[in-house]
Amino acid sequence: MVQDSGLSGQIVRVGNGHDGRLAREFAHPASAVWAMLTEPALMAQWLAAGHVEQRQGGAVRIDFADSGIVIDSVVTAFEPGRVLEYSWSSGQQPQRPLRWELRAGDGTTTLLLGVHVPQGEDPAKACAGFEGHLEMLAAALEGVSIKFPFDLYVQARKAYGEQVAALG
Repeated sequence: MVQDSGLSGQIVRVGNGHDGRLAREFAHPASAVWAMLTEPALMAQWLAAGHVEQRQGGAVRIDFADSGIVIDSVVTAFEPGRVLEYSWSSGQQPQRPLRWELRAGDGTTTLLLGVHVPQGEDPAKACAGFEGHLEMLAAALEGVSIKFPFDLYVQARKAYGEQVAALG
């Protein structure tokens, strides 16, 4: 983990690219966090408009209207209330699996997010983007709507870029 940057994650090199591993602790039950990951009205508050069919092989569609990016994917791992995995890509694009895992505590939830970034793509950019969305998720869980935190994104992209550079 990054000690002094304030980031929640770490990037590691893997054979076919990089894996980002981000973590957040929320003072909310796992059921509330799970709802944010899977219910269309709640997803729109922190990620983008979309839906996740809650089953292995289910359809995933997320529409980032402002940027023109649309994710059309399928659920590749599913454990109700605990694990959700799908690719953050569409069509013939390289697979970019996202794995959301929830660990329930005593009224708290730890969210672990795995982000795979294929060789030739920028893992610092991807992880920084998810840092921003996790910040939006934290606010949404508190009932507060915030815009994408661009300043956090810029800071996180720089720090993650330093991590990637240190990998050689």
